[in-house]
Amino acid sequence: MRKIVPVVRQAKLKEIDEKQEDLKYWLSRPVVERLAAVTQLIQFSKSPGQRMDKTVVSQRRLHP
Repeated sequence: MRKIVPVVRQAKLKEIDEKQEDLKYWLSRPVVERLAAVTQLIQFSKSPGQRMDKTVVSQRRLHP
C-alpha cells in the first residue's frame, strides 16, 4: 500500500531562491528526462494538430 507524505519546508520568503533551486534540480536530472519535460511543455502550449514552428533562425555577425 502506498502512502502520500507531504513534504514541508519552512523558510523566510526573502531567503528562498526558487530559480536557483529549479536550475539545480533540472541539472541533476538526466538529459533524456529534461528533453522529455521540454517536449511535454511544448505539447501543452500548442493547439491540437498544430505543429511546432521551426523557422526561427538566429543570425550573428562575426567580427574578423
